[in-house]
Amino acid sequence: MKKILVAMSGGVDSAVATLLLKEQGYAIEGAYMKNWINEDEILGDCPWQQDIEDASAVAQALDIPFRVVNLMHEYRTRIVDYLLSGYQSGITPNPDVMCNREIKFGVFLDYALENGFHEVATGHYAQIRETEGQPRSIIEGADPNKDQTYFLAMMRPEQVARAHFPVGHLLKPQLRELAQKHQLPNAAKKDSQGICFIGNIKMSDFLREYVPDRPGPIIRADDDKTLGEHPGLHYFTIGQRRGIGVPSNSDNNFYVVVGKDIQRNALLVSFEAPTAPGLYSSRCEVSELSFTGQPPADDCRLEVKVRYRDPRVPVHYKRLDEKTVEITFDQPQRALALGQIIALYDGPKLLGGGVYTKID
Repeated sequence: MKKILVAMSGGVDSAVATLLLKEQGYAIEGAYMKNWINEDEILGDCPWQQDIEDASAVAQALDIPFRVVNLMHEYRTRIVDYLLSGYQSGITPNPDVMCNREIKFGVFLDYALENGFHEVATGHYAQIRETEGQPRSIIEGADPNKDQTYFLAMMRPEQVARAHFPVGHLLKPQLRELAQKHQLPNAAKKDSQGICFIGNIKMSDFLREYVPDRPGPIIRADDDKTLGEHPGLHYFTIGQRRGIGVPSNSDNNFYVVVGKDIQRNALLVSFEAPTAPGLYSSRCEVSELSFTGQPPADDCRLEVKVRYRDPRVPVHYKRLDEKTVEITFDQPQRALALGQIIALYDGPKLLGGGVYTKID
């Protein structure tokens, strides 16, 4: 019988994933990944203890073994250090995407295999497609509002081969109904919002504690006029409209972040418009490529998601060298950021992803 270790976060998605696997007759155990503890209580609500209790309560209700797996060291070195070094260098990293490859389906999967399990299951809204004679592939979840394949874009084929996504065929309301029908202890628990595995923490609060402020000028990109001062480039994202710190002096126009000038430590802004310098991009270069299966042809048409929750858009994909591809959009895309992840698709099938290294 196939043994599956379920990553139980304490949330309702992974709880229902556990329920469904048990109903399907798998030999399952639950595990909570302890990756971060808010030791100094400096970052507000970090409910890891409550999450452990909720996950344990679900496991007890389903009468399955439960364990806590300590991955704090690996998480600090592979995710937190990646996050902080990215922001310190002026790019916008994506810890949630890397968390799936490096932690959930990285060291946690290694732990599962070493302890006699065959697969790892999670509560992701994604689906595994199995075709005879072909390696497994990942396709979008059935709920278009909850699909999480974007966050799986950097997974490797050997990780896909050991992944299980039991709730990917459900709509969120259906999942809630199942949790209530089976009286799971956390059936009414709200979905968490925050950094992957760290808790309900705003990114700005997290960065304030770990990245020193480095004030610099706010410059209007259109004419290089200095408008004010920012506390640090790491607090801002491309496309941001609120909290910039400079008034627009107009009811019809408002400033938006269009770029970061690392050499001058300057935040670049412009009025929101299709012609705003740097706000819309027709082309980008992508490196650090990772594919969930067979890579696409070196010169082809495919689709991409430029960020989570954005729809798939058609592009021309062309390999430039061993490490880099060029992606040309049919329609210009708004607010792309260096360091972020772009996900590649063939229809609903996830092909892989990469990191924005140049944006035009």
